[in-house]
Amino acid sequence: MSRFQFVEDHHRAYGVKRLCQIVQVSRSGFYRWRTAAETRAERERADRELGARIVRIHADSEGTYGRPRITAELAAAGRRVNHKRVGRLMRRLGIAGLHLRKKVRTTVPEPSATPVPDLLAREFTATAPNTKYVGDITYLPIGDGKFLYL
Repeated sequence: MSRFQFVEDHHRAYGVKRLCQIVQVSRSGFYRWRTAAETRAERERADRELGARIVRIHADSEGTYGRPRITAELAAAGRRVNHKRVGRLMRRLGIAGLHLRKKVRTTVPEPSATPVPDLLAREFTATAPNTKYVGDITYLPIGDGKFLYL
């Protein structure tokens, strides 16, 4: 419960001025909050409606769509909405997209190994063909935590 709501609930018994002093809020802030009540109620109604659409899109995607894709789906349906608002509503509703990739550390150096010198000094551009050769290993996840090395 907000302090303004507390003042609203008890102002008939104790007065606005006294309650605002006790809960340490300004009277002008309280009256501004009270004036904006209709706007807040409209925003809550719009959030509930949008939340229902977000839940429906998330369920239709079998729980895979996250904030960016749900925002794109809403835009495709003609409902332009900020991705931050979609994210806030998703957090409030307790839903999240599917994260397929996990951070996997594929190279664990031997603690006693001698470091390999960087002979190219991170300069990979060559002035002539066949003067510098570099390589890389690509790890392809194939399931069950296993990798195929290319």
